[in-house]
Amino acid sequence: MADIIRALADSVTGVAGLALSAAQRRVLRRLAACRTASLGGHIEQCDRGDCAHERIAYNSCRDRHCPKCQTAKRARWFQARRRDLLPARYFHVVFTVPAQVGRIALQNKRVVYGILFRAASETLLEIAADARHLGARIGFVAVLHTWTQTLLHHPHVHCIVPGGGLSPHAQRWICARPRFFLSVRVLGRLYRGKFLDYLGQAYRGGELRLTATLGHLRDPQRFAALLRELRRKKWVVYAKPPAAGPEAVLGYLARYTHRVAIANSRLVSLAEGAVRFRYKDRTVGGQERILELDAREFLRRFLLHVLPGGFVRIRHYGLLANAHRRDNVELCRSLIGKPVMEQTDLQTGACEPIALPRLPSSTKCCPRCGVGTMITIAILRPGHLHAVYASASMDSS
Repeated sequence: MADIIRALADSVTGVAGLALSAAQRRVLRRLAACRTASLGGHIEQCDRGDCAHERIAYNSCRDRHCPKCQTAKRARWFQARRRDLLPARYFHVVFTVPAQVGRIALQNKRVVYGILFRAASETLLEIAADARHLGARIGFVAVLHTWTQTLLHHPHVHCIVPGGGLSPHAQRWICARPRFFLSVRVLGRLYRGKFLDYLGQAYRGGELRLTATLGHLRDPQRFAALLRELRRKKWVVYAKPPAAGPEAVLGYLARYTHRVAIANSRLVSLAEGAVRFRYKDRTVGGQERILELDAREFLRRFLLHVLPGGFVRIRHYGLLANAHRRDNVELCRSLIGKPVMEQTDLQTGACEPIALPRLPSSTKCCPRCGVGTMITIAILRPGHLHAVYASASMDSS
């Protein structure tokens, strides 16, 4: 990704005719500099005297849109969230929006993405609490994604939800059915109503910016007509258990929380002003294909997914909300029972024991001897790396 940005460095101010925002320019600068001499770095050395292997490690940009920086963030998040994992089956619920809403979101990211989170979270909490459905207080993690496999704009929220919750008086754990969490038809209807109500409130409050191709929606009658049209549409809510199973919930969850619009592993080539990358074609069962785009068009699509500064794209709700998360998790674990148990089986009434996952070691193993640990022996300031690197016969990381 950095190579593509640097290849267009002389013309990024007008990528495909697009006037870039300050946030988009900042992302381009950070990604182009990631793990290069311009950000500084440090020298690492193996702590085993008979090896003493040395290398230079360049600093990361740490931008949340950077494909190279997400692996480390994912590992840290994985470690921190281990204590929140409940010994229960988890479900994956996705809330999407129609294309008309997506176009409004492009001009009003902070407002519309916030509405998406609010409508989706309130829908899950209300339907789960209804005695006609689950009758329980649930908790979940919600993650915003804004892209398709071909980098087109498609805002949606992924929710990873334990299959059960606390009874109204927090005296017992209520299990969801093993292969069914909540009715997607009921979820879709309530979600649609909530989203459009909040969108209408934002419009009446003057919070929406409607320009260019959306300028006609500044007319209240036309906006009201759009809302009526959207109320007649079927809004898609998708739900199923994660395919990996309970023992891999944390890894599954981390994969969604720290995904960016495109990973470097999907990029095939940059040649003659064109970018080729892999994508899964959902119309033919997820078959992998190659798409070729003009480099400027590719970069334009990538920049569609730059989030507003400070916008939180990973949120916790219900029992997993930050305020009382640890106490709630401990209560849920105690009510589910020991040994660690999963949901009640509908046929036998029994619960299936499962084990919580073990985490990999976080030590930095020496790549040469495979035994020692790489430790920092010097800090390199930005602007001095070239001289240090030239005078030291080391491998660059």
